[in-house]
Amino acid sequence: MLKSPLPLIVISLAWAFGSPLDAEEEIRMERNLVYATKDKKELKLDAYLPTGKGPYPSVVVIHGGGWMSGSKWQLGRYAAALAKRGVNTFAINYRLAPKYKHPAQVEDCRDAVRWVKQNSKKYGGDPKRIGALGYSAGAHLAAMLAVTGMDAKDDPKGIGTKILVAMGGGTPCEFFSLPPDNKAMAYWLGGSRKQFPKRYEDASPISHLDEKDSPIFFFHGAIDGLVRTSGARDMSKKMEKLGIDTEFHLIEDAGHFAAVFNLKAFEAGFDFLEKYLHGTSQKRKEQ
Repeated sequence: MLKSPLPLIVISLAWAFGSPLDAEEEIRMERNLVYATKDKKELKLDAYLPTGKGPYPSVVVIHGGGWMSGSKWQLGRYAAALAKRGVNTFAINYRLAPKYKHPAQVEDCRDAVRWVKQNSKKYGGDPKRIGALGYSAGAHLAAMLAVTGMDAKDDPKGIGTKILVAMGGGTPCEFFSLPPDNKAMAYWLGGSRKQFPKRYEDASPISHLDEKDSPIFFFHGAIDGLVRTSGARDMSKKMEKLGIDTEFHLIEDAGHFAAVFNLKAFEAGFDFLEKYLHGTSQKRKEQ
């Protein structure tokens, strides 16, 4: 459960370390590509691409900022690191609250997945091997992609939004723990949980879980004072019961901000992504 979104504004500014890299010989970049236009607003992404021919798997990289701030450059260094592993990565912007409320952000992420699929040939990618990663609000959106993905036949746009795997740090997984009259999330969900119970349920990744969903790697600071560890831990346990592969990586002595700097957690998460993106693992754990 997210306790308060306000500190994420400060965090989003501090994440400037993730802005585009110094010169890199192992990857190439294409910046400010338009993946969708919503309300006359162009939504853009930055592509971090291996220099070989592929075909490569792809990952949509989703920034944090409490659904109300932030930019595609925040996780740029991690997008580049994953590209150096042989993965096309696409760091996206999306519409922000309070002007745009849920589910606008999820819809934008789905459009990003559609764009990646449609442009896979152009960038040497494999449209059947797509994942997502994010931190904080971005992790929530990555998890939403994992649990609400549609096959092409079920997608109103006929393209499909299904991903193979997701990775999230400091992930808000449920909003049921907020007091009914608490309006801390009103800027994004329109009001209190008492006013809009179905909206709070719909915004909670854990409420969408079923046995057909994609694997998720969670990492979380043990002393996170902004997003409680219980949400991601409970979701991971529920996934295990459903037979979906998942890992919950706890970072000792780290809060919400510090966890995003934990390179070991990111490396472990990248390994988890690659199990599925490179086709070396089955979706479900062997019983």
